[in-house]
Amino acid sequence: MSVWVIRAGASGENEDWNLATGRAGVGFPEVGDLTDCATRDDIRALVDAAYPAAPKGRKANFTGQLWALRNTIHNGDLIIMPLKRSGQLVLGTCTSGYNYDADEPDKERRHHIKVDWSQEHISRAVLKDDLVNTLNSALTLFSPSRNHAEQRLRAIKDTGGDPGTAGITAPPPTPTSPAASAGEPVADAEILDPVPGPTVEALRDRIRSHIVENFTGHKLTDLVAEILTTRGYVCEVSPPGPDGGVDILAGTGPLGLDSPTVVVEVKSEPTAIGAPVVRGLQGAISTHQADQGLLVAWGGVSRQAQREFTHQRTRIRIWTAEDILDQLFDVYEQLSDELKNKLPLQRTWILEED
Repeated sequence: MSVWVIRAGASGENEDWNLATGRAGVGFPEVGDLTDCATRDDIRALVDAAYPAAPKGRKANFTGQLWALRNTIHNGDLIIMPLKRSGQLVLGTCTSGYNYDADEPDKERRHHIKVDWSQEHISRAVLKDDLVNTLNSALTLFSPSRNHAEQRLRAIKDTGGDPGTAGITAPPPTPTSPAASAGEPVADAEILDPVPGPTVEALRDRIRSHIVENFTGHKLTDLVAEILTTRGYVCEVSPPGPDGGVDILAGTGPLGLDSPTVVVEVKSEPTAIGAPVVRGLQGAISTHQADQGLLVAWGGVSRQAQREFTHQRTRIRIWTAEDILDQLFDVYEQLSDELKNKLPLQRTWILEED
């Protein structure tokens, strides 16, 4: 069995469709049905015809990805779909190999495999740095194997936590085609542990890792409090230790007593938070007669907690690690010099290529 990352469009436009239909695809609308392609040369001919002006290296890369989808991904393989819009990952199991849906109106969705997607989405904050880096290629489809990727991702799918390399006893797999042992041709090297690129996700991952290393435990509460302060709130931060479900009491006005008043609970754990925490925040809102509640869940929330949250949408908001990054980027220039020294960022522009 192997693990494959398959992205859902340059902007994540196929994420919801993939989850709803139990599929994962790769686009390439200019290339027709691959069902009758028995060799890589067959696919190479279709790619050459579809992209005659493309550089040779790019056509080889396209051929490798399409060959993997057509011939190398098998039932039982672990499929990872990064969610661009939420920054999370969805893990699933391949249940049927290559298929071509000629009746699908959207040509971007015709090449696909069938996947049984997990109901729980995984925050990228759950993954340790080395595993995150292994997944940071800009390719639409590739197979990561470095750093015991398959064993660790399967553990994350089963338990919600990354055991790290210390939790894996088997030797790391050799980064070759998963089909090689079956006597099939080795796939193009570009899709096997490709070199991570300077993608937006990779840059966010580096900042996220810095926060994990330097704002552990109660320090994350201080970071959230400073973000809220720049938003016009007066914050009262509870000291470290048991807090009764309240890490920050925030309000507007000169004394912080004016509406809206907010009760904030900060959870720095890398794993998803369950429904009891949401219920506890509901109780804290009532106890403190606050107008609103904010749950900061660095590792995200479970599906059950998300359902609980839908009944409190007018009173409670949830910030995951991705939301904290967005908030941080939005107010960074207004933060204190002390915090900037602990979290030095520089605004820049990069070219986000396909």
